[in-house]
Amino acid sequence: MSHPTLHTLETDVLVIGAGGAGMSAAIAASQAGKRALLADRSLIGRGGATIMAQMTVAAALGEQGPDHWQHHLRDTLAAGRGLCSEPLARLLCEEGVDAIRLLDRWGVGWARDGERMAQTRAPGHDRPRCVYVDYLNTGPAVAKTLRAQAAREPGVRRVGDLLVVELLRKDGRVTGAVALHLGSGDPVLIRAGATIIATGGLTRLYRRNSASLNMGGDGFALALRAGARLIDMEFVQFFPIGHLAPRLVGFDPIMWDPFRYKLGGKLLNNQGEEFVERYGNAAEGQGYTTTRDAATYAILKEVEAGRGTPAGGAWLSFRHVPEDTLRAAFGPIINKLAKAGIDLTKQMIEVAPIAHYHMGGIRVDTDLATDVPGLYAAGEAVGGANGANRLSGNAITEAIAFGLRAGRAAAADCPEPPSVEALEALARPWLQRLAPRHGEPDALNAASLIEELQALMQAHVGPFRTEAGLRQALDGLDALRTRAGSDLPGGGPQDPARLDTLDLRNMLLVAEAVTRCALARRESRGAHQREDHPGQEDAWTLNQTIAWRDGQWTLATQPVQRLEATQEDIA
Repeated sequence: MSHPTLHTLETDVLVIGAGGAGMSAAIAASQAGKRALLADRSLIGRGGATIMAQMTVAAALGEQGPDHWQHHLRDTLAAGRGLCSEPLARLLCEEGVDAIRLLDRWGVGWARDGERMAQTRAPGHDRPRCVYVDYLNTGPAVAKTLRAQAAREPGVRRVGDLLVVELLRKDGRVTGAVALHLGSGDPVLIRAGATIIATGGLTRLYRRNSASLNMGGDGFALALRAGARLIDMEFVQFFPIGHLAPRLVGFDPIMWDPFRYKLGGKLLNNQGEEFVERYGNAAEGQGYTTTRDAATYAILKEVEAGRGTPAGGAWLSFRHVPEDTLRAAFGPIINKLAKAGIDLTKQMIEVAPIAHYHMGGIRVDTDLATDVPGLYAAGEAVGGANGANRLSGNAITEAIAFGLRAGRAAAADCPEPPSVEALEALARPWLQRLAPRHGEPDALNAASLIEELQALMQAHVGPFRTEAGLRQALDGLDALRTRAGSDLPGGGPQDPARLDTLDLRNMLLVAEAVTRCALARRESRGAHQREDHPGQEDAWTLNQTIAWRDGQWTLATQPVQRLEATQEDIA
């Protein structure tokens, strides 16, 4: 067994994850006068969810008519089905306004209607509130803007291909991390005064997902093993109209929402009937106001009733829209689709729910601090703000607003960490595990086990759940864990077997957290639908938290955090 070179990095604030939240946090920490190390397992600013986002970004800017952050807050709380942490939701809506205007000053290029920013109405909003770049390039434009801003910050150091595998604690405080440099296979010791987890969500746990490969719940696993509590882990949002068929290459699977926003695409069953209103929703028409959880429910129930499409979804049709209207709205995309063999003026496409976003995450306060000293979180890694269902358009707003707040708070709380020697002693067990095992046969096919995990979660912990299915999922996860063992195979430069094994370890832990919380919540609310407990129960208007310490799970409940009743009412 050979021992690779140990590299050491030192910083005031370590930011794990370089999507919208992570880049915002690093920029804010630098602007507060601190050194920020922006670390990501992929390329800086080119992984995660932000760069993939095509849609719109919600903020009460009032560019297209009167608006106020409290109107946005009301819609956010309504979508959250009574479970939003109201202080965090307020932070999202109130500070989101300045965050989106800040991006505008940095040159993101929000679409304009004359001199004002264009704003459109998205599902669940009571008025036009969502800005965009050109519907299909909003996320890439935000990511590009933040990459450029981070590059201008003298305090931001950017390191890609760096997978953080464990946080280090001294006297209860997070003081750094052990990481693996994927390019060389060498271990890296990171010395930091404070750490921010901005690794995004967990939708890679599901076979059908719209996530990049680094969205397997890394940050949640790091937080759990560091002693932090997670909250609302049972709430996984499935995007209702993810692309299903025909085969489509080079497009985001959730690309159809902008078309529906603008053109009122119809959802039809295999008998050509519109059906969403059958499930307690008003007829959508051009308004398209049904929230994501309700639309997901409607589609899957139609499939269950035998009225699904050949591939197992619903038809999305624009055949009622005149061709000149289609082309005026999305000309270049219509042409690109035509080259892929899809003519929207003549044919329908099949759509079905796809794992898209996670409402749960790390429990934090309004400074984005966890209950572990020195540890913060930002963006989709945070739980609580969105309750049982996220309002359309809130994801990028949350990423930027929470990232900026976390960066400032961590910069104000980053004392001198222990010496390198002290950290190396803390890290020794992991440094020994990361030593390459050349010449030893790899009995484990971790990639295959990941696929089994994804199928298990899709089947039993997806949009519809039962006690029997959830218990079957727990048994399956336990069996996968036994098969996975604890060895770390391979080693050296760019070893996929080692990366898959580390991913599997995190995914198993996080999948169990989701499943245990889903089993405990005996009601249906928002994105958590229990077929054996179909109604929403007042007794369950509370949040669940979960911790993992010394190999044991601890579930608890807490009252939903409410705002003070003295808050002024905006007419």
